[in-house]
Amino acid sequence: MDISLVLFLRVCVQLLVLPVYLLSFLGIWEPFCKKIFFPFFIEKLTASYNRRASGHKQELFCNLQEFAGPSGELTLLEIGTGTGANFQFYPPGCKITCTDTTLNFQDGLSRSMAQNQHLQFQSFLVTPGEDLNQVADSSMDAVVCTLVLCSVQSIEGVLKEVLRVLRTGGAFYFLEHVAADPSSWSYFWQQVYYPTWKLLFDGCHLTRETWKNLEQAKFSEIKLRHIQVPLYWTPVQSHIIGYAINCQAVQLSLPTHCPVLLLVLCLGAAPRSLLLAGQGKEEGY
Repeated sequence: MDISLVLFLRVCVQLLVLPVYLLSFLGIWEPFCKKIFFPFFIEKLTASYNRRASGHKQELFCNLQEFAGPSGELTLLEIGTGTGANFQFYPPGCKITCTDTTLNFQDGLSRSMAQNQHLQFQSFLVTPGEDLNQVADSSMDAVVCTLVLCSVQSIEGVLKEVLRVLRTGGAFYFLEHVAADPSSWSYFWQQVYYPTWKLLFDGCHLTRETWKNLEQAKFSEIKLRHIQVPLYWTPVQSHIIGYAINCQAVQLSLPTHCPVLLLVLCLGAAPRSLLLAGQGKEEGY
C-alpha cells in the first residue's frame, strides 16, 4: 500500500468536509452529531441495512430460542440497541433489556417497539457496554451486539461484561463491520476515509479487527464467519457474524483437576445445533 497516496487522498477527503472539521474545532460538531445528525442517520440507515442484511440476520438469530432457560423463556440483553433494528428477528415472547449510551434514539426506538408487539420489553438502561453494573451476574440467556463494537471505547471491556452477565451456556451474538483484507482495495479506501469517517459518524472505527478480540476472550466456543454485506460504495462491506458460548461460570465452580467433567458440563450447556455443528472457531453456524 502506498502510504503517501493514502495520506494525500485523506487530505482531499478532509478538504471536502472542511466545514465539519471547523465545527469540530469550535466544539460545535460533537453535540450536534450526537443529538441530531447521528440519530437521524442511523434511523435512515436501519431500513436500508436490514434489507441488505436481512438474510444474514435471519440465519444468525434462527437458533436464539434454543438458549432459553429451564422455564422456556428467553432473557436477552441488547448492547447498543439504537432504534431497535434487530427486534423483528427475535422470537416471540423474548424478554429484552435494552441498553445504549444515549437517549437520542428514543423516537425511532419507540416506533420499533410499537411495531414488535411479539416481544416483552423489560427495561432501558443508559449505560456504555463496558459498564453494565445494573445487570446482574449470570442473568441473561443471550446478549446481542450489532454494529456497536466499532465505536466502543474498549472491546475487551465490553466482552468482559458480556461474559459476566451471561449465564452458563448462554450465547453472545454479534454482527460487526471490520477491517477488510489488507490486500484489497476496500482496505485501501478504509485507510483513506478513516479519520473523516470517525469524525462524521460518532467515533466509528473502520479498521478494527474485532474477530481477534473475540478469539482472545474467554468463550468456550466461537462460531464466526467473515461475510460481505452489499453496502456498495461504502467502506463498511466487510463484516463478521456469529455467536459465542459462555462456559466461564462452570469453570469457576469446578476443581482444577476435573478437565473432563468441565468439558462434559460445557457441552451439556450448549444447544443441540452447536454440538452437531462440530468444533472449531472458523466454521459456519
